[in-house]
Amino acid sequence: MSQAEFDKAAEDIKHLKTKPTDDEMLFLYSRYKQAIVGDVNTERPGMLDLKGKAKWDAWNELKGTSKENAMKAYIDKVEELKKKYGM
Repeated sequence: MSQAEFDKAAEDIKHLKTKPTDDEMLFLYSRYKQAIVGDVNTERPGMLDLKGKAKWDAWNELKGTSKENAMKAYIDKVEELKKKYGM
């Protein structure tokens, strides 16, 4: 997977006809962060930030995943969602 393919997928996801589900968005968010930043490098959000905690937890589950594997999973999911929701 190339950086260009990853960048295109990140742009494509913004143009779907229907917004993906929360679970699909968490999947994408966590793979995107792992590909761009690497392992989680921030403190877990406080107990009142439910959305922030869910995002942090999803990203933290990928600890140790390579940038390349995260990029591939992200691109594959975007392609799946493009077929599911259309552009």
